[in-house]
This record gives sequence, C-alpha cells and structure tokens, in this order.
Amino acid sequence: MEPALHLTIADGTATVRIANPAKRNAMTDAMWRALPGLLERCAADPAVRVLVLTGEGDTFCAGADISGLTDGGSGSRDLAVAAEEALAAFPKPTLAAIRGFCVGGGCQLAAACDLRFAAEGASFGVTPARLGIVYAASSTRRLTELVGPATAKHLLFSAELIDTERALRTGLVDEVWPGDALDKRVAEYARVLASRSQLTQAAAKEFVAGYVDRAAYWSERASGSDEAAEGVAAFLERREPRFVWTV
Repeated sequence: MEPALHLTIADGTATVRIANPAKRNAMTDAMWRALPGLLERCAADPAVRVLVLTGEGDTFCAGADISGLTDGGSGSRDLAVAAEEALAAFPKPTLAAIRGFCVGGGCQLAAACDLRFAAEGASFGVTPARLGIVYAASSTRRLTELVGPATAKHLLFSAELIDTERALRTGLVDEVWPGDALDKRVAEYARVLASRSQLTQAAAKEFVAGYVDRAAYWSERASGSDEAAEGVAAFLERREPRFVWTV
C-alpha cells in the first residue's frame, strides 16, 4: 500500500485515515503537504459536520518518516507545522481516534484536534530530543496548554513514551476505551456532534482558542440565524433539533 491519506464521508462525519502501514503510519512529506488541502475541502463541504482523524490498522501515527530528513529535518518540520496549524484551524469539531503508537508528528496532529479518544494500550510521545530537533514553538505551546508545563517538559526533555493512564490523567487524551469498543464510541460521539449546532461549535472553538475579539462577529451571526429558534422549538416539542447553519 502506498503511503496516503484516505478520506471517507458518511452521516455528517469525514474520516481521514493515515495509511503507511509499512512504517507504522509515519507521515511522508507528500502526506504532510496533502493534509491542508484535504481539510480545506472538508471545511467547505456542507455534508461534513465533524472530522475524525485516525490511523490505518492498529496504530495511529508513529510521526514523520525520518528517512527523508536529509536537511536536518527543517523541510519536513515546516510541512508538519503547516499541517498541524491547518488542523487546529479547522472550523468544525475534530476528534482523534487513537490506537497503538501516537508519537512525534502523530502526537502533534492528535494535539491539534479538539478531542482525543484512545484505545487501551496506546502509547504517546514527543520525540525531537532523540533527533536533536527543536520542536516548533506553536507545537510546544499547544502541547503545554493540553498537559501543563511539567508534563510538556517531561515529554520534550526525555522523549519517553507514556501510557494511556498517564495520558488521561494529564489531559493529553479525553477518554480511554477497550480496543474493541473505541470505534463504536467514536462513531456515537461523532453522531452527537453532527447533530448539534455548528454555529455554537464554531464560535466556541474560536473563543476557547482565545479569539474573544470575535464576540461581535459571532453575535451578529447568531442574530441572523434561526439556530436558537429551532433549538427552543425542538425542546418545547420534545424532538431532536434540526440545525441547518453551516460554517
């Protein structure tokens, strides 16, 4: 199988699958380059309300394919950061479904998602110290916001892997499930997210990211939409709401 990113869309959920099984789904330069464009397509598609990022088979992503790091890694690192920023800026909810190794650039991508659900037995690590690479400032900030300064330093200084118990305790993952239950939980949760108001979700993503200066923008969008009226009507009529606003 050639290394690639595979996209499927069903029931409001776009699933992006990282596929490079010969190298534990390591990301090649071509895959890093492809991700921003793929995300742009999904962001513009009204059929997509949620995005799930996962790996082929029994692993998420073992990082960047280091066989191509002939320039000390600067080119691949720039591509990885651009892909990470595109994922973090995706305007709809994103969820990483993690099995096996979630290391290096894989952990970078998972951290850029809104939420992370993992299977028991998954391993997490941030490994630039093994290669003498300076981890990007934006990636370091995002990791620190998730796990706090002490755990970020532990991961970055040592390049050691941590298990799901520690990842859950420190905030690197949000939920841990038995391996045979993960897919069901991810699918169920994605359906929940797809049924909720995109207006609420998109505004919340920006506010959580610190863009409080956008409050007036989102207030204007809310006043021009029927989302609140539909939500109240559905509550009073004891039915599921049918939200139609799209990013």
